[in-house]
Amino acid sequence: MTRVTTPNGTASPPLANDEDRWAAVLRRDQNADGRFYYSVRTTGVYCRPSCASRLARRENVRFHATREEAEGAGFRPCKRCRPTAPALTDQRIARVAQACRLIEAAEYIPDLGALADAAGMSRFHFHRVFKTFTGVTPKAYGAAHRVRRIRDELSRADTVIEAIYGAGFNSSSRFYAIASEVLGMTPTDFRSGGDGTSIRFAVGECSLGSILVATTAKGVCAILLGHDPDGLVRDLQDRFPKARFIGADTGFEQLVASVVGFVEAPGTGLKLPLDVRGTAFQRRVWQALREIPAGSTTTYSKIAQRIGSPKSVRAVARACASNAIAVAIPCHRVVRSNGALSGYRWGVTRKRALLDREAASGTTASHEGSWRLRT
Repeated sequence: MTRVTTPNGTASPPLANDEDRWAAVLRRDQNADGRFYYSVRTTGVYCRPSCASRLARRENVRFHATREEAEGAGFRPCKRCRPTAPALTDQRIARVAQACRLIEAAEYIPDLGALADAAGMSRFHFHRVFKTFTGVTPKAYGAAHRVRRIRDELSRADTVIEAIYGAGFNSSSRFYAIASEVLGMTPTDFRSGGDGTSIRFAVGECSLGSILVATTAKGVCAILLGHDPDGLVRDLQDRFPKARFIGADTGFEQLVASVVGFVEAPGTGLKLPLDVRGTAFQRRVWQALREIPAGSTTTYSKIAQRIGSPKSVRAVARACASNAIAVAIPCHRVVRSNGALSGYRWGVTRKRALLDREAASGTTASHEGSWRLRT
């Protein structure tokens, strides 16, 4: 017996017989629209299952598989539910598809009001319908499409200039501003993919799981945490697809051991040269993070104020999420304004463990060391 899945992911009840169809009429089931129609002998009309008209007596109702069947039996379409027009679900799908096309064709993500007006809906109703059928908000859809468009063009085009126009941007300044934000580096660095860079790495184990440490000739370029060592290596390779990777030797493993030692006992301190790759804004945020003493916490809003961009709280949060050098750039020390632990790239459980250890150590060990920025 076939079951139909509704836009919200639930299964619509089967319509195997007239009893099931009558039950759909009683609940005015929009998900049954188009699957059958019903006619009313006393009024001479036929309707969708979801019709809002006053319910007829069961003995006066007949069911029809198609509109043609109902009209062939002498019934005319209801003027209230208009069964000859596209079903409400089909109409909504068409409007959401239209909104997706508008988002994809725009240089700037259209605001919610403009998209709702184009769909002929209120802002609230459009937002709900869009999320029902796509699983994401219009803003999230636009952001994801923008990232995909920029990445695809940078990977395909021969030059950055070609990528600018290929991605649909009329302004190079607008392209560079967005590209740096969503890529976490300049377009030129993204295109290079670590070309010509030799990266040494090793994976160790600590009480928080697996830990990968990677360095270039300039310093540590990644400290990644996780449960799957192979997954950490794939993550590193994805970040530097054109780099040459070199397995660790005994001397390098000592570096990994020092990082593991700091994770286990923050009071030991950690002084490392860093090769940090990010936008100018991200570098400002990451530098501010390194100035938070061990055993202390701050908030996203205070970081935004510290770097001179008090209205950029969300951008600060994104910069923290983009940090690929755990513990050495201590984004785990940033919490919400109410003190609650927010999302952490490597899991809130690890964030809580790091903070608890630093608090217990009662230390203000420095992370400053030397570090070098790559843009």
